[in-house]
Amino acid sequence: MVNMKTPSVLNNPVLVAAARLVLGMVFLVAAVAKIADPDTFAKSIIGYEMLPYGLTNLVALFIPWLEVICGLFVIFGVRLRVSAGLILGMLLVFTTAIVIAVLQGKELSCGCFGDAGDAKIGWPKVLENVGLILLALYIVLFPNDRIGLVPQPDSHAQQAAG
Repeated sequence: MVNMKTPSVLNNPVLVAAARLVLGMVFLVAAVAKIADPDTFAKSIIGYEMLPYGLTNLVALFIPWLEVICGLFVIFGVRLRVSAGLILGMLLVFTTAIVIAVLQGKELSCGCFGDAGDAKIGWPKVLENVGLILLALYIVLFPNDRIGLVPQPDSHAQQAAG
């Protein structure tokens, strides 16, 4: 939790809303491409050789819908800390898979945006993911949802009252 001594610029509702919009839109766009072509996404997953073959289709169908839900929740401020935390977890798993594949010398399409992006894995993709990880972490640490569909009560007012 963030205490009262946190600089107000970090907990600025406009800054947090901008971070939410960027992170949420990245996940929505990525998810739509994977939902539109789950076969291509499944083939990308197989290329990493990290999951049992029998789980590939299940993961290829489940992950994009989780990305849609979390992306929408982050954008609209619904269960913000949880949804941003789930995105953070997904990014950590995805980035770990990419790093392992790069270290193994694999040349793969990352599968991040289905067939639409066709970005190759490599250190630039890792750095891109690190940026998204930092955005997700920022939202988890500073879940200012004053701008959103479901604004939560001010935590400072609750602390003062309790």
